[in-house]
Amino acid sequence: MASTELNIIAPLDSPLPPVPKGDVLTESQWTTLLAIADTIVPSILTTSDHSVDNLSIQSSEYTDAVQKIQKAVPPEAADSAVEKYLAEKASSIPRFRELIQRTFGDYMREDALKGIRVILSALDTRAGCYLFTGYTTSFHLQPVNVRQQILQNWSQSYLPPLRQMAKSLAGLFTATWIKESATINPILGFPRAPVHGKPGKGFDYNFLQVPPGDDQEIVDTDIVIIGSGCGGGVCAKNLAKAGHRVLVTDRAYHFPAKHLPMSSTDAAIHLFHNGGIDISDDNSVTFLAGQAWGGGGTINWSASLQTQGFVRQEWADEGLPFFTSSEFQNCLDRVCNRMGVSTKHVEHNENNKVLLEGARKLGFSAKEVPQNTGGNKHYCGYCTLGCGAAEKQGPVISWLPDAANAGAQFMEGFEANKIVFETVKGKKTAVGVEGTWTSRDEMGGVSGLDRTKRRVMVKARRVIVSCGTLHSPLLLLRSGLTNPQIGRNLHVHPATGVFATFPQKINPWEGGILTALCDEFSNLDSHGHGAKVNAMTMIPSLALPFQPWTSGLDFKILASKLPRMCGHLAVVRDRDTGRVYPDPVDGRCRISYSPSAFDKRNALECLLGMCKIMYVMGAEEMWLTKSDVRPFDRKEGVDEEVGVNEEGFQEWLRE
Repeated sequence: MASTELNIIAPLDSPLPPVPKGDVLTESQWTTLLAIADTIVPSILTTSDHSVDNLSIQSSEYTDAVQKIQKAVPPEAADSAVEKYLAEKASSIPRFRELIQRTFGDYMREDALKGIRVILSALDTRAGCYLFTGYTTSFHLQPVNVRQQILQNWSQSYLPPLRQMAKSLAGLFTATWIKESATINPILGFPRAPVHGKPGKGFDYNFLQVPPGDDQEIVDTDIVIIGSGCGGGVCAKNLAKAGHRVLVTDRAYHFPAKHLPMSSTDAAIHLFHNGGIDISDDNSVTFLAGQAWGGGGTINWSASLQTQGFVRQEWADEGLPFFTSSEFQNCLDRVCNRMGVSTKHVEHNENNKVLLEGARKLGFSAKEVPQNTGGNKHYCGYCTLGCGAAEKQGPVISWLPDAANAGAQFMEGFEANKIVFETVKGKKTAVGVEGTWTSRDEMGGVSGLDRTKRRVMVKARRVIVSCGTLHSPLLLLRSGLTNPQIGRNLHVHPATGVFATFPQKINPWEGGILTALCDEFSNLDSHGHGAKVNAMTMIPSLALPFQPWTSGLDFKILASKLPRMCGHLAVVRDRDTGRVYPDPVDGRCRISYSPSAFDKRNALECLLGMCKIMYVMGAEEMWLTKSDVRPFDRKEGVDEEVGVNEEGFQEWLRE
């Protein structure tokens, strides 16, 4: 059994920076947008009168919904919990509009926001409404039942902008609702902090401070490392131990373990890139990337897999023989030894048990995944929101403290604008980096209005760019480098998921997130391309927005099933690539990426295998993230001895 030592100390709050000023939408556009939000997440009442405020359903349908949701409700929940849950709508949440304002103002690219504004304005005109809805009445004046039918039609529309808007807004509004809802966590029994383990204490960092001033501050060092993530952290330790003066900079700020795991709202802003909503240009892929002190190592899932042989050989064949050398293997082993990587203390949660046992029953290849938990048992499913136990050995807990003990210095809140070059001995040589440093506020946070900015020049004999797949290319381009390959050849491991419910309560957010994988489908072309199956984080705000939205009532019923749900991902090693480039308007990161037909075929073959794993383990219901694929419902009385050969299941797979 897992340890059940209760974490009775809630993490400290991490207040957010001020909401962006200015009007991202007009008041009439806000009215229409909130009407859409209240259609996707509606207040549901039993009445025969259609209303602009509530989704009206028959009393028999309401009673059936209450009974379905009641199955998930823990005994300690109030008797009125289900009624309050069904009655809650998006706009009734106090911070809902504020968070949408922040998303639109800080994180949405200008061309996407412009498109939304055009459609919102059109939906408040007779001509525009007729074009987009088939009615002449303004969208926000329509009853919720009618608005719901309109959105359902949009999701199947032949017009790409309407399909994309329906999908994007459903994901945005459900995610925002789940983060801030006062009713969903009591329904799910989801606690604010992990119930397993106990809070830990991390390293006490001492960051360089820059005095106020109008001129440029000069900082001198031997080596400046731009980025505090996994690559930068390892470099910092080794170079500092070799006797060099090292300065590690990052645009993010450090939040000690006492602030972790953060709430989903705070984590999206403080720990994830672009508020956690990076989307490819064609809206086909959503990206989650770390932007925290410690980089992706602060929000990853502890899984620590060494580079596979066929990947090393591929790199060697492209002119990098180091990756097939014994020295490279020794490097991997040293890194793993420092982080205490092993499977020795792994205890699987139900999500990972389903994966391992289902693969065994089907004869699929599967294995445990080593964890970077310092040789400790770490039964926590919240680490994607930051590790409050300070056990996950990311850069913040391991490499950067090692670097500090060897004399390295650190600067948080430093936005690197460009690398500075000079001609040294006839060669163009990087001699430093220019950027802007932003202080914390007087309370030591980042939410106050009294923060100061200062231009900073870091002079160095060596410059290491380690600010991630998304931002390293942009920094190089801003610095005047012109190699046409900068930003290209982008591999992202695209993933797609399958979800299933089981008869028993699982509480899938508990326990290590990714402690097992199935590699049966990892080499489908004999060149190392295919997909691996692994469990995914089941934190409500990260798992539920990927569920298909078909109606407001259906989504609330589906969300209530999370305590009995498993979720697995097919993570593709993509053969074909995309690129990263700066937005032509404001320079922010843009991602041009769409999975190729080749990579989609590999994902599909793996997806079918994932469904078989869920089925053979007794899944009652099963569905994909796409709303145009009907869910699978296991029929009672079928011959369980035939397993995955059962005709009804095979028919669903063929669809």
